[in-house]
Amino acid sequence: MSTERTNGEKPPREPISITDKRRVDPETGQVREHTPSRPPVAGGRSQSAAGGKRGAPDEDRVAELTADLQRLQAEFANYRRRVERDRQVTAEITKASVAEKFLGILDDLDRARNHGDLEHGPLRAISSKIRATLADLGVAAFGEEGDPFDPTLHEAVQHEGDGHELVVGSVLRRGYKFGDRKVLRTAMVTVVDAHRS
Repeated sequence: MSTERTNGEKPPREPISITDKRRVDPETGQVREHTPSRPPVAGGRSQSAAGGKRGAPDEDRVAELTADLQRLQAEFANYRRRVERDRQVTAEITKASVAEKFLGILDDLDRARNHGDLEHGPLRAISSKIRATLADLGVAAFGEEGDPFDPTLHEAVQHEGDGHELVVGSVLRRGYKFGDRKVLRTAMVTVVDAHRS
C-alpha cells in the first residue's frame, strides 16, 4: 500500500488533539481549579463508564502498591536509624581505642608528679593539656585510697586483714574508664579491711 494517491497527492492527515493535563499552570504557577474532561471513547461510552468494570482491580493494585511503598519507607527509616546508631557505636569504640594508647603516657605523668617534676617547668603544661584532652573524650581516672574495693574495677595485688568490708589501701597504678561503662584498665591496688585501725 502506498501512502500517496495515484495523482501524487498525500492523503489528508487526521487532526492532532493535545490535552494539557498539568494541574499547575506553567505560566502563572497557580493550581488549576479543574482538569479538562477527557474526550469520549469511540462507541459513545465515556472512559469512566468503560473502565467501571476495571475499577476494583485498579483500586486493589493501588492499595497493594501503597502498602509496598509504606513498607519500603519504613524499612529505609529503620535502615537510616541503624546506620546512624552503628556509626555512633563505631566512633565510641574508636575513641576508646585511641584513649587506651595514652594510658602509658598518663602513668609516666603520674610518676613524674610523684617525683615532683610536674611542680614547675614545661612538663606541667603538657600534662594538663593531655589530661584535659582525654577528659574531653570521656576518659576518667578512678582508684583512690579509701574507695570501696570492687573486683570489676580494682586489681588487688596485696590483701591485709581478714575483714569482709574491704577498701583500697594504696593505689599502685590508677585505673581509667571511658564514659560511664567501659573500663579501659583496672586500677592496681592494695586492699585492707575498712575497720582495721
